[in-house]
Amino acid sequence: MGVFLLSSPAFLVFFTFFNFCLLVDPVFGITRHYKFDVKLHNVTRLCHTRSIVSVNGQFPGPRIVAREGDQLLVEVVNHVPNNVSIHWHGIRQLRSGWADGPEYVTQCPIQTGQSYVYNFTIIGQRGTLFWHAHISWLRATLYGPIIILPKRGVPYPFAKPYKEVPIVFGEWFNADPEAVISQALQTGGGPNVSDAYTINGLPGPLYNCSAKDTFKLKVKPGKTYLLRLVNAALNDELFFSIANHTLTVVDVDAVYVKPFETETFLITPGQTTNVILKTKPSYPNATFFMTARPYVTGQGTFDNSTVAGILEYESPPNSLHSSIMLPLFKPILPALNDTSFATKFGSKLRSLASAQYPANVPQKVDKHFFFTVGLGTSPCQHNQTCQGPNGTKFAASVNNVSFAMPTTALLQAHFFGQSNGVYIPDFPSTAMTPFKYTGSPPNNTMVSNGTKVVVLPFNTSVELVMQDTSILGAESHPLHLHGFNFFIVGQGFGNFDPNKDPAKFNLIDPVERNTVGVPSGGWVAIRFLADNPGVWFMHCHLEVHTSWGLKMAWIVLDGELPTQKLLPPPTDLPKC
Repeated sequence: MGVFLLSSPAFLVFFTFFNFCLLVDPVFGITRHYKFDVKLHNVTRLCHTRSIVSVNGQFPGPRIVAREGDQLLVEVVNHVPNNVSIHWHGIRQLRSGWADGPEYVTQCPIQTGQSYVYNFTIIGQRGTLFWHAHISWLRATLYGPIIILPKRGVPYPFAKPYKEVPIVFGEWFNADPEAVISQALQTGGGPNVSDAYTINGLPGPLYNCSAKDTFKLKVKPGKTYLLRLVNAALNDELFFSIANHTLTVVDVDAVYVKPFETETFLITPGQTTNVILKTKPSYPNATFFMTARPYVTGQGTFDNSTVAGILEYESPPNSLHSSIMLPLFKPILPALNDTSFATKFGSKLRSLASAQYPANVPQKVDKHFFFTVGLGTSPCQHNQTCQGPNGTKFAASVNNVSFAMPTTALLQAHFFGQSNGVYIPDFPSTAMTPFKYTGSPPNNTMVSNGTKVVVLPFNTSVELVMQDTSILGAESHPLHLHGFNFFIVGQGFGNFDPNKDPAKFNLIDPVERNTVGVPSGGWVAIRFLADNPGVWFMHCHLEVHTSWGLKMAWIVLDGELPTQKLLPPPTDLPKC
């Protein structure tokens, strides 16, 4: 259970059918049908058995495999008591915002006994993405990889690997994650942390009662493997390394990058990374740990543990190696708070910027935005004792606005012109009260609340600077933008200087992503072209921060041409 090796027998059956499909694959792709039955099933980890919400009885959930240009029809049927919605993380959803998935933003959730068909086409993307629940903390168990192969006949911009292996990081809670966040929101304090990290749903031998629940990657000497890595963890950025092996990064967030070698890399929740693993030329007479543990910048509690899988070489024929205990090598990961490593790793990422895969960075900017992101507080309700700072409740905000989720989906309100009482189009374009954001925090830590959005005309070129604040301690925030990729044109520490820092922006080959870590005690600048009409969520991918309100929404208006307009809603769109 949970082993995602593409050469597994179950996958070979599917892969045979998949290859048959490719024989009739037209230039513009084919239509692929999937059915997701969302059900409860029992899973045991760390000697704790828990009934989890899953898809098709799988944990992690089933993989989506498609080619660039394919249309996907995914029928999601809800058989559980919880409301459900699924987000296809990183899929641009060009004009198909109804299929994006975040609850009360692009759709009302799928209620018990109801179903919804997510209908979208993969355009201009190839690599690894993932799908996950986008309501409350159901993402803890509702997730799986999306594998996007190039169009038929189009090779990778690197040597074709011998095999491809999805590796999905997650978090395991012995308690019900829904109960964990419900209690935290009620008391105003921080939620209990997870009990383990997982690789393809398995915690590995460094946890009690988990030796048998270990992901094992079996390889042959002298081969290349493409590892498709996904961080689906709820609340932690992760360092990852394989002992005595070097990895070559070739793709992030389904965008090719200039290849570079590294022994360790950092991946935040919401990010994906494709790496090439070249195995040793001959049988090494050893096995190797592959481990991941958190990169921590905040002052709160966190899951200070390490997940491990094992890289095993297939022993030569007629060998006695399989019957002896081989030495096990362990990698050395950076310190938990190694911001220097995180910064250096991020600086190595560059777009391929080739003729075939150009980096179309907006060179002129129509609209500039400056967003502060960070934690704050909200008042404790009358006659209640709260566990946040000084008896308050923890909150989080963008430009001091903690997003209040509506009860009508924003996209429906926008499309039908019924925004009154649902949202207000006056989200501040800059910080309302400037201060030394990474210096001494202000005395007043209270945030405001509201359902505010930014409205952009079609084809607006946007530059957005996101500034971390130290109001309750500086902290890294992985921000995810729905509906768009963006270019990371600059970043730094301290307060952003609009007079000096833009001169250092990279407008030639910056990396293109859908999720970026705002540096702890620093800032990041991104640019994107608002060429996708609809309503698009932007939020911290640390689930606890999203629960506290670190989120907002952009509305991109229709263009003048029919091909620049949002498609009408499907007839089976869930109702609130």
